[in-house]
Amino acid sequence: MTLHDRHRAVIPDWVALYYQQPLELTHGEGRYVWDADGNRYLDFFGGILTTMTAHALPEVTKAVAEQAARIIHSSTLYLNRPMIELAERIAALSGIPDARVFFTTSGTEANDTALLLATAYRRSNQVLAMRNSYHGRSFSAVSLTGNRAWTTTTLSPIQPLYVHGGVRTRGPYAELSDERFIRACVADLEDLLGHTRDVAALIAEPIQGVGGFTSPPDGLYAAFREVLDRHGILWIADEVQTGWGRTGDHFWGWQAHAENGPPDILTFAKGIGNGMSIGGVVAPAAIMNSLDANSISTFGGSPVTMAAGNANLNHLLEHDLQGNARRVGGLLIERLRAVSAQVPAVREVRGRGLMIGIELVKPGTDEAYPEAASRVLEAARESGLLIGKGGGHNTSALRIAPPLSLTIAEAEEGAAIMGHALRAAA
Repeated sequence: MTLHDRHRAVIPDWVALYYQQPLELTHGEGRYVWDADGNRYLDFFGGILTTMTAHALPEVTKAVAEQAARIIHSSTLYLNRPMIELAERIAALSGIPDARVFFTTSGTEANDTALLLATAYRRSNQVLAMRNSYHGRSFSAVSLTGNRAWTTTTLSPIQPLYVHGGVRTRGPYAELSDERFIRACVADLEDLLGHTRDVAALIAEPIQGVGGFTSPPDGLYAAFREVLDRHGILWIADEVQTGWGRTGDHFWGWQAHAENGPPDILTFAKGIGNGMSIGGVVAPAAIMNSLDANSISTFGGSPVTMAAGNANLNHLLEHDLQGNARRVGGLLIERLRAVSAQVPAVREVRGRGLMIGIELVKPGTDEAYPEAASRVLEAARESGLLIGKGGGHNTSALRIAPPLSLTIAEAEEGAAIMGHALRAAA
């Protein structure tokens, strides 16, 4: 019995696997990983944007080993020095005044906690979300997901309301200029609020991840903020995929929309642990302390994961990986646009920093082409490159998000493989 057979015998059918012949990755180093057959791949997906700095980063593995040799677990019922140290740093980096930090084990749990805070603080279960969005797989997060491929239930304590704006090049406002696009989305928000009772919050990804790395024009959420503030509605920035400098231009995705200040609540996960299970929520004390019942986290803020997060953040800042994402990401997107220019199935190459999407359509149409996306995924793998997929309503996109330490030579290598895969399979 193969490992794939054993997987199917005990793992739910809805736990998806990439590739017709699924990979077992056994080890990694830098931006490369190896499978059980000894094949080497350039990793342009990083465990869904989670291996942020590099595979087997010595500083992180050393910190994990040293902490594990002392104590692995204690829970939030005890003082935890690594957790407090990382919380202090994240609070300062967040831009949120008088910030408090609560650690979780995933982005899903972080968003779930943010929704708990916002609905308790505002005494409302109505929450605004963006069309084409994705915020995790928990009961509450799934109910807000504006992407039907990932919305598994409509039964939820949250009442979602969906707003335009997360996708710039599709939908009823696609042909407008950026300025008019923002005005139209703000008008849509104003109109929607005219039909509702009190709303707790707007939750939004600055760049939509699962949705195919789509984003609005800079400044949209700042414009939304003016409306939200008039109604007392909180803004939750879901930075699970955009945080820690991945976009190159900014440390947080919300900073592209910073005219009216930071979000009320910020959620994070993925990259900060470089593969270790860390998520979290940042909010001002007034919001974070508004819960009127006891709460703890058994595994959130684990000494081992916090040691990894501190070491990883040190490496990220000391080596200016945000700047590297800006420089190498700019080169990579130029190369990807060049190799895609003569491929009729490529509708758009978009992105920021090392967060790049390639949207595919059936040639001569504006219709999604998921079959081609799957073929390109396979062709890239056969040539030694791992990438991701995504997309929302009638879209199919390839997702490219390498570790932020990607070199120019590796960017050139990956772009060349993508060009070959697109020409051969799209």
